[in-house]
Amino acid sequence: MAYVLIALLGIIVGGVINMLADDLPHRRRVQFPPRYPDLSPRPPSAWLGLTAYLFNKRVAPSGAKLNWRYPATELLTAGLMLLALFSTENDPKMTGLQFAFWLIYMAIFTLITVIDLEHRLILFVVVIPSYVVALIDAATTGYGADLGEAILGALVGFGVFFLLYMGGFLFTYILGKLNGRQITEVAFGYGDVMLITLSGLVLGWQPLIATMFITVFLGAFGAILYLIVRRLAGRHYSLFTPLPYGQYIVIATVLMLLFSTEVTAILFRPGV
Repeated sequence: MAYVLIALLGIIVGGVINMLADDLPHRRRVQFPPRYPDLSPRPPSAWLGLTAYLFNKRVAPSGAKLNWRYPATELLTAGLMLLALFSTENDPKMTGLQFAFWLIYMAIFTLITVIDLEHRLILFVVVIPSYVVALIDAATTGYGADLGEAILGALVGFGVFFLLYMGGFLFTYILGKLNGRQITEVAFGYGDVMLITLSGLVLGWQPLIATMFITVFLGAFGAILYLIVRRLAGRHYSLFTPLPYGQYIVIATVLMLLFSTEVTAILFRPGV
């Protein structure tokens, strides 16, 4: 029964995330009821992406359609919340309050990922309130990182990724000079710096070290996979095509939040 309730909660929260992802990147006031892409209101049977597809309500009278992102976001949110439940059901130290914070993190990370993939933006209006949530978690629950460890984790994450962010500017400047043209894209955006800072607050400094390692590995793997897919599809690829990086930070953070013992054992076992 707990899994069913969490799944339903995740789907409903996913619907809210879809509304936020529609409006926040455009600096619009979040609108209710949810809207079609032409901004016309959706009927109650289409407030969720899943029900819009199920009841054939994904098309507005003007012809504007809800795309696959809407049900996918709801399923992703529900899946992450179920994963959080699975990872904690045999943990005697897990409290109801801490689990509530974890569910909030799953929603936050889903929202960040959806917006970053669609717009290549990690919004301060999402990240800054998330800092407050993480600080309250560290100060009140006593389960993971305490307040000092969380703040140190934030400082470590910000410091390392800020250096990478500035190094990206230097790298592209040098390459631009060598190639005789200006290159405006960098490997890390400042939003990625702010996101890894959130990861540090959520995890604390020690799990963050493994998180950054996993992030870099996933980023490299994702870039190689992207190149292979583009090549197989016969599409052109520019060396400096920007790729969203936030999802790799999110994946690594969720892994270390929910399965830190197992991941650490794999990464740092003897012989690795």
